[in-house]
Amino acid sequence: MNAAPQPLSFLKGHGTENDFVIVPDPDGRLDLSAADVARLCDRRAGIGGDGLLRVVRCAAHPEATALADEAEWFMDYRNSDGSVAEMCGNGVRVFARYLERAGLAEAGDLAVATRAGIRRVHLAKPGPDGTPGDITVDMGRALLPAGEITVTVGERSWPARNVNMGNPHAVAFVADLADAGKLFDAPLVSPADAYPAGVNVEFVVDRGPRHVALRVHERGSGETRSCGTGACAVMVAAARRDGVDPAVTGSPVRYTVDVPGGRLVIAEHPDGTVEMTGPAVIVAEGVIDPHWLATAD
Repeated sequence: MNAAPQPLSFLKGHGTENDFVIVPDPDGRLDLSAADVARLCDRRAGIGGDGLLRVVRCAAHPEATALADEAEWFMDYRNSDGSVAEMCGNGVRVFARYLERAGLAEAGDLAVATRAGIRRVHLAKPGPDGTPGDITVDMGRALLPAGEITVTVGERSWPARNVNMGNPHAVAFVADLADAGKLFDAPLVSPADAYPAGVNVEFVVDRGPRHVALRVHERGSGETRSCGTGACAVMVAAARRDGVDPAVTGSPVRYTVDVPGGRLVIAEHPDGTVEMTGPAVIVAEGVIDPHWLATAD
């Protein structure tokens, strides 16, 4: 006789309103299909989220066992349509906040394994009133592939900067964020072969000196309230547009990046390292009915 399916624990969290379903699976026992992830992330029929964070020990996940000596925990990130993604900057902060909440990490430094490699995280101590501190993530170095990129929405087109933060981005500077349209569908990016696995597209305006704002269409998720890797890509693209390169000047540079869901501070250092600082919040936890998850509509 088969045992009855067991309830599945989950939490819900967000980083500047880029929201995630968090599924603790320390021993790597769950086999969540793309369809399962899409159902869980459905905003009307499921829990709702821009993506899903599965929390797995590196030693228990075949994609992360080689990283087990550097990090205990692997962030198995999926987009809301169930597709696999290399990285999610806001997701790393929320992932770290979960580990802190669960007693699996403390304020201070932490290593998190992702498909884009190890990400170093610093959790600030809570404030005097107990308010959780911001989280800073070493996002690695930006790659700036050569080649001309064009982004098109409707009948309007803009040149874009190709930036890779462990995942691909096309950054377009526009006069008004409304120029991006409704972003229900992915903007057209050409040449198509520049991004064979799809691309995240950021539309950017200036707010002041070293202060920009963006809207983003994330591949596999649509328009989201925030994108951490996108904010990093935008900061690097803006700095180069402004003639600033820390590798040349020898001094770090910081930009404030406003997203629809809040504000991030992005710094690039002379060695090329990009750091992202921002909030991460856990808002709820509960139990998923295993019969619902196992039964297709």
